[in-house]
Amino acid sequence: MPEIGAHQLEVAETLIGVGRFLVIFVAARLLAELLVRWQLPTILGELIAGVIIGASGLHLIVPPETQAALSQGLVQLVGSLADVPPDVVSHLYAESFPSLQAVATLGLFALLFLTGLESDLDELVAVGGQATTVAVAGVALPFALGTAGLMAFFHVDVIPAVFAGASMTATSIGITASVFGELKMLRSREGQIVIGAAVLDDILGIVILAVVVSLAGGGNLEIGPILKLVAAALVFVVAAIGLSRTAAPGFDWVIDRLKAPGDVAVASFVVLTLCCFAATAIGLEAALGAFAAGLILSKSNHSHAIEAAVKPVVALFATIFFVLIGTGMDLSVLNPLDPANRPGLVVAAFLLVVAIAGKVAAGWCFLSSQPTNRLVVGLGMMPRGEVGLIFLGLGTQAKLLSPALEAAILLMVIGTTFLAPVLLRLVLAGKSDGPDLDPLAEIPT
Repeated sequence: MPEIGAHQLEVAETLIGVGRFLVIFVAARLLAELLVRWQLPTILGELIAGVIIGASGLHLIVPPETQAALSQGLVQLVGSLADVPPDVVSHLYAESFPSLQAVATLGLFALLFLTGLESDLDELVAVGGQATTVAVAGVALPFALGTAGLMAFFHVDVIPAVFAGASMTATSIGITASVFGELKMLRSREGQIVIGAAVLDDILGIVILAVVVSLAGGGNLEIGPILKLVAAALVFVVAAIGLSRTAAPGFDWVIDRLKAPGDVAVASFVVLTLCCFAATAIGLEAALGAFAAGLILSKSNHSHAIEAAVKPVVALFATIFFVLIGTGMDLSVLNPLDPANRPGLVVAAFLLVVAIAGKVAAGWCFLSSQPTNRLVVGLGMMPRGEVGLIFLGLGTQAKLLSPALEAAILLMVIGTTFLAPVLLRLVLAGKSDGPDLDPLAEIPT
C-alpha cells in the first residue's frame, strides 16, 4: 500500500462505511415501499434491492468472496474525496467488509429472537393434534422430496442437497398471519391450525438448520453425529420452552428492579447472547440460541416492551442481512439464453414445484371432525419468506451452495412468498369470521 497519511485513511474508511449504509438503506427502503403498496412482503423488496446494488447489478455493494469488481465510479469518488489512490479504496473496502457482515449477523440474531418472542406456544396447544400433524408433514414432505430429487435427478452432492431440502421446510408465520388477519380469518379454524403449525414449523426448521450447518463443517453425514446434534437441538429447544414458564418470572423480577434507561433492551440482549453462547458451546448454531432466547422470554410480563425495543434493531440490522443476501447473488446463472444455465433453471423449477406441493399436501395430512378448508391450510403453510432467506443466507456464508443452487433456492423462496398471499386472497375472497382483534394480525412482514 502506498505511503498515505493516517487522516486520509481514516477519511476513506469513514466514507466507505457510511456510504455502504447509505446505499443499503436507501435502496432497501425504496424497494420495500414499492412492494408494500402491492401488498407484498417488504423483505422481498430488501432482497431485490440487494440484487440491484450488488454483484448482479450496479456493483455498489459487492461481497469480496464474489470476486466481482467494485463500481469504478464509486471507487474514484471515494478516492477523490479522501485523496487516496483507487487501489487503496478497493483494499480498504475488502478489508472492512467483515464488519458489515457482523452487523448483518446481529440483525439475523435479533430477527430470530423476535420470531421466538412472537411464537405463541398456547396457539399450538389449542389445535395441538392437527397443527402438529400439519407441521410435521409440511417439514418432512418438502425435505424428503427435495433432497432425494436433487440427488437422484440432478446428481447434487449430499450436503448441498440436504441443505436445499432443509431450506424448503420452514413457514413464514409473519406473512401468513398478515394475510389471514387482513381477511379477518385469523380466528377461523383454518387460521388457528396454520398459525399453530407455523409456530412448530419455525421450531423444527431452525433445529434442522442448526443440524445441517453444523454437519456441513465436518463434510460428511455419519449417523452418530447426526443423532447427537438432533438430540442436542431438541433438548435445547425443549429446555427453552420449559424456561419460558420458569425463568421468565425471574427475568421480570430483575427488570422490575432496574431503573436506568434501556433496561429492557439490555437485559433482553444479555439473555440473547447467553443463549447464543450456550448453543455454540454445545456444537449448535448460534441462530438456534437466538430463537430459543425469544421462546424463553415469550412468557415474560414485559414481552410487549421487549418487542418494542427489539423491532427497531430488526428494522435496521435485519435489513442489512437481507440486502447482503441479494448483493452476493449471481443471477446471470438464470439467463435462459445461455445453454449452460438451463439445467440450473430446471433445478429451480423442480424446487419450486416441490416446495408448493409439499406444503399444500400437508393441508390434507390431519384428521378433523369439523368442516375445514384443507386447501387454505396448505396454502397458508406455503410462504418461506424471511425464514427461507435465513436458510439461504447461512448456506451462502458457509459456502455450501453452488451459484446455480443458490439462485434456485432464491427463486423458490421468492416464488412461494409471492404466490401464497395471492392464492390465499383468491381462495378466501368473500369469507370472513367477523372482527379480528388477534394481535398476530399485526405481525410485520
